[in-house]
Amino acid sequence: MSVEIILLALSPIFFLCIGYEFVKHRARYDVKDSLANTALAIMHQGADALSLLALMPLFYWLFEHRMFEVELTPLSIAGAFLLQDFLYYWFHRGSHHIHWLWAAHVVHHSSTIMNFSTAFRQSIMYPVAGMWLFWTPMMLLGFDPQVVLMVVACNLAFQFFVHTEIIGKLGWIEKVFNTPSNHRVHHATNPGYLDRNFAGVLIIWDKLFGTYVEEDPAKPCKYGIIGQIETNNPITINFHQWRHLMTTARAAKGVRATLKVLFSYPTSSL
Repeated sequence: MSVEIILLALSPIFFLCIGYEFVKHRARYDVKDSLANTALAIMHQGADALSLLALMPLFYWLFEHRMFEVELTPLSIAGAFLLQDFLYYWFHRGSHHIHWLWAAHVVHHSSTIMNFSTAFRQSIMYPVAGMWLFWTPMMLLGFDPQVVLMVVACNLAFQFFVHTEIIGKLGWIEKVFNTPSNHRVHHATNPGYLDRNFAGVLIIWDKLFGTYVEEDPAKPCKYGIIGQIETNNPITINFHQWRHLMTTARAAKGVRATLKVLFSYPTSSL
């Protein structure tokens, strides 16, 4: 599985960055929080590997019905990377505005700390929520599923490096790419910052679609979620929002009300 292989191959670099940040900026770490992040990452990788085993036949069926023949060249790989980053923007934006998707994505936002280990804080429920659906248009267009998964992995690997407070603004890079400064805004719950900067690699999507906000040094980011849960238990972190979603959906009166609960803007579990 190319996603897991690429991320595992890069894991020594990830841990070196965490180790450096931990030693040099110890105050930015809480050991229990970081251990929870690591446990969540392991669970997430296991869930992703199992889901890919189940989904690969579907991916190749879609590829067999592709619209175009896309030859594997540096240009087509660059095109795949650009298209996947565009689709990731919409997945990410949807994950903040659709309760069903937020129930998985909330895991990543549930820490009140921002450091490199926060990038590990991922949900085992992404396959259930349907993150993979956002990549299927690429296969129908003609991109081999292995190429799609490769660019997904590269996109996620890049995002590891934007989870930190030790890197300030990066000049002109801020105008094109997602950066630590841009992503700190994304994790913040401050008024004006909430639900902004959904970029994976390129911040241009946020600028094109009106979701970009620049980090203001006079307005420090406050991290976490609305209705903060106070726990480092990976099981609770993974499922608290799903319990809330299902409880609220069961209490809804009628199909329309139930669908509104599932697919409207998320509400807090607390």
